[in-house]
Amino acid sequence: MAIAIGNPYGFQSTVTAGVISALGGSLRSYSGRLIEDVIQTDVALNPGNSGGPLVDSRGQVIGVNTATILPAKGICFAIGINTAKFVAGRLLRDGRIRRSYIGVSAQTVPIHRRVVRFYSLPQETGVVVVGVEERSPARTVGLREGDVIVALDDKPVAGVDDLHRLLTDAQVGARCLLTVIRHTERLALPIFPEEAQ
Repeated sequence: MAIAIGNPYGFQSTVTAGVISALGGSLRSYSGRLIEDVIQTDVALNPGNSGGPLVDSRGQVIGVNTATILPAKGICFAIGINTAKFVAGRLLRDGRIRRSYIGVSAQTVPIHRRVVRFYSLPQETGVVVVGVEERSPARTVGLREGDVIVALDDKPVAGVDDLHRLLTDAQVGARCLLTVIRHTERLALPIFPEEAQ
């Protein structure tokens, strides 16, 4: 059981109920960033519900109502409470969410099977660099167009979303090891991500 509380269309303290349809899903925001670990529910959400709590039958807040898929009926999403607490804590501490940046344009691509086998890569895709910004951390370490990023600090990077996920505020200004495939050679480049503006 899930219960949403909000002010849809200006109707104060409106309550709607439904069930949790799925956990641990992901949702792409309008900005293109992937929102992970969302709660999918069939609770009726309308404009004005966003930001309101999603609670369970005991009244415990389990999420923050976020989005609905239009024109579908009964497909609504909430940010999990642990994510909401993390974001709220960072906003209270820093006044903003810090994200690091290395200065590349990139896209997800398949990696040749021979390269995957030769280097025993845990994934068959990576992130190809299609552009490097001037005066960026990527330019400083010599990252080139055509390089395929396969790991950051030994954590696999199978796609652009993985790279965004790993570039958290923990890396701002700290040394990271970027593993790339250049042609068929594997390189480890020390990089110092900067704070995204």
